Amino acid sequence: MEITSHLTDKALRDYKLVQQAINSGNQNAYAELLNNYRDSLYFMLLKMTNNPVDADDLTIEAFGKAFKNIHQYTPDYAFSTWLFKIASNNCIDFIRKKKKNTFSIDKPFDNNEGDDLSNNLPSQTLDPEEELIKDQKIKLMRQVVEKLKPHYRTLIELRYFKEYSYEEIAQELELPLGTVKAQLFRSREFLYNIMKNSKEKI
Repeated sequence: MEITSHLTDKALRDYKLVQQAINSGNQNAYAELLNNYRDSLYFMLLKMTNNPVDADDLTIEAFGKAFKNIHQYTPDYAFSTWLFKIASNNCIDFIRKKKKNTFSIDKPFDNNEGDDLSNNLPSQTLDPEEELIKDQKIKLMRQVVEKLKPHYRTLIELRYFKEYSYEEIAQELELPLGTVKAQLFRSREFLYNIMKNSKEKI
């Protein structure tokens, strides 16, 4: 029995694209997989986070993780099932971390021993090992960003290195807000293509 005989036509189409991506690094195959699921993935994540910016960033992360580990995909189930599982797990981790680091400093709350923890704010600093890993990732990302065209490089630098909001970028570059968002999405797609073909992994 053929290993893909249980797949639907759509899942079989995706499987062929995955094979093209793995075997020949076909950029069109990656782009088609991204286009097939970008919107539906975004809306799933938007429903989970209720935050358009978080959903946008998590959509990018999900595709990044999936494409980085695409050789691990097997046709036991549809590519979309595998992709959405990666996205939902990543989103759950994100929500947990966000909740862990956000609580009211005005409202006291207790631990299991009944101690008041209202003034014991969690440290926002990283330990030395985490700091080193973060520095290495930033250094590697900067090297990848350098390969982008100047306009897209500026967008990525403002958004991720200088942590500008979309509105601040629009004001800085004198561009409409919608244009900034669209071009940032496009610039991140270019980053994907560079990262997929890079021997370095983030």
